[in-house]
Amino acid sequence: MSTLTMMPSGKTVEVAEGTTLMAAIFGAEAAQAHKCDGSICHIFVHEGRKGLSKIAREENDKLDTIVGVGSKSRLACQAKVLGTENIKVELLNFTSGL
Repeated sequence: MSTLTMMPSGKTVEVAEGTTLMAAIFGAEAAQAHKCDGSICHIFVHEGRKGLSKIAREENDKLDTIVGVGSKSRLACQAKVLGTENIKVELLNFTSGL
């Protein structure tokens, strides 16, 4: 288990190994319905990058199409928690009040 902290709200949740960040933020049902184009699920990982799955080619290709991508960028629907360390992310395009 890892603790996920969502900024700027500071809300925290416990996340099981193998869970995507999208599922941890919105719940598994919403994550399954999500069709990734990168515009909604782009986040910055400020702490715990080694506690996430490696960036796959598909995720990297989608990140290449997004304006404002940096070295801390990940797609919440693609990044899976490994359960090895706590994670702190900045939610960029989420409008649900998290």
